[in-house]
Amino acid sequence: MNRIITIGREFGSGGRELGHRLAEMMKVAYYDREIVSEIAKRTSLSEAYVQQIVERRPVVAFPIHVGRSFYPMLNPMWDQGQTVYQEQHRLIREMAQKSDCVIVGRCADYILRELKPFRIFVYADMDSRIARCRERGEDAGHLDNGETMTDKELKRRITEVDRNRAKYYEFYTGQTWGERLNYDLCLNTSAADLAKSASAIARLFE
Repeated sequence: MNRIITIGREFGSGGRELGHRLAEMMKVAYYDREIVSEIAKRTSLSEAYVQQIVERRPVVAFPIHVGRSFYPMLNPMWDQGQTVYQEQHRLIREMAQKSDCVIVGRCADYILRELKPFRIFVYADMDSRIARCRERGEDAGHLDNGETMTDKELKRRITEVDRNRAKYYEFYTGQTWGERLNYDLCLNTSAADLAKSASAIARLFE
């Protein structure tokens, strides 16, 4: 059976960097934004639109899981959301069955539960997450007009992203995002050296 590591993460906690470093150290495949790109190709939707869908809970009053065929109403947005998730489900399983890998986000821990992946959840305190977002210089730290966010604005953005991720995860899995019982390792990266953390985790698989 392939070695499969899934990483759930709070926004700005460094989960993506940790996953990338871990994959490099273990010399295994790494999947993150590549999943969105492939889904966009398979569904003929734009990458930006697919990214928006996979970060937000569908607008519907009750949960529905892959494999069910009941729809509450004819709704193009709902249909596209389900199409994207089902394609994501198939793609993640294909990737996991192909080779050893690290997969970041996208309910991979739940989708691959039958394959017994090593499930990691990465979190950090708010000050560390704000600092990390600024260090990376990514769009997360800037407003739509390009101006740099204040700490208050950046905190609001981080909180919003986390809230959307939590709702999306709960909607498709029926589980609580970040709940320690759903993971094999919960890692606080507030004061952590991500390279050393990745090295320590890699040693678990030697």
